[in-house]
Amino acid sequence: MRFIVTGGAGFIGSHLTDALVAQGHDVVVVDNLYAGKKENVNRKAKLEKVDIRRYEKLLPVFRGADGVFHLAAIPRVPVSVINPLETTEVNIQGTLNVFWAAKNAGVKRVVYASSSSVYGNQKTLPLVETMTPKPVSPYALQKHVGEEFARLFKELYDFPVISLRFFNVYGPRVDLSSEYSLVIGKFLKQRMDGKPLTIFGDGEQSRGFSYVTDVAAANIAAMMSRKVSGAEVINVGSTSGVTVNRIAELIGGERQYFPPRAGDILHTKADLTKAKELLGWEPKVDFDAGLLKVKEYFGVK
Repeated sequence: MRFIVTGGAGFIGSHLTDALVAQGHDVVVVDNLYAGKKENVNRKAKLEKVDIRRYEKLLPVFRGADGVFHLAAIPRVPVSVINPLETTEVNIQGTLNVFWAAKNAGVKRVVYASSSSVYGNQKTLPLVETMTPKPVSPYALQKHVGEEFARLFKELYDFPVISLRFFNVYGPRVDLSSEYSLVIGKFLKQRMDGKPLTIFGDGEQSRGFSYVTDVAAANIAAMMSRKVSGAEVINVGSTSGVTVNRIAELIGGERQYFPPRAGDILHTKADLTKAKELLGWEPKVDFDAGLLKVKEYFGVK
């Protein structure tokens, strides 16, 4: 089959491209290289340097494709707080452009990368798709708007867009250079630079982490599953939480504690009932084993 991966030069998108190529599919990566890297793109995939804000550029690239995986975005909550205008333009208008181009190009299905940040602060765990979204950042709201457009595309045009809510993805190629990288990326960078690991609060806050190859597998399952027909929202994460202190212990090095940051969520973990039922998916990579692979990738002992 022929697939489009927007954001395919990025962290998650490049792993998804690798998995699709390994299965024998033709893959076209759509990426403006804003955050993605050309060297991440699989040699057997074709790179189209296109910005998703340019609908007229997307449409001809999408023609003839069987499916589109939409991962292109300006990620991270802090970036959206500092720059809500550009992130809204990319994460909302860009997403609508992708959906509209896919529909008009005759694509059969879109799998959309949403985020667990859509949940905001909920009173109970695990996080279940039936909970009312409570976005507390522009990024979370932007991702939720994408989910709502997915619902409307099914209702108005009978066009299927499956939304996957990713939980804290980690693995090789994770961005270490950005000040907005996730805790694992920050800790690895600090360890490599010989600096103490910075922890906000007591370090007992926990997250349900997902290894990147597991997330790639979930995307492919969502594209291929006959049990979904469009507009479904499905968690892709872990049913168990890992504390910040545990991550620091596994990465090693000195620690430095600071007061808690306002707005930080204490705990997240995913209910995977829908993922198992509709996609036949659940994570395979144990967190400790996955983190060891990441340390080896970056040469951290």
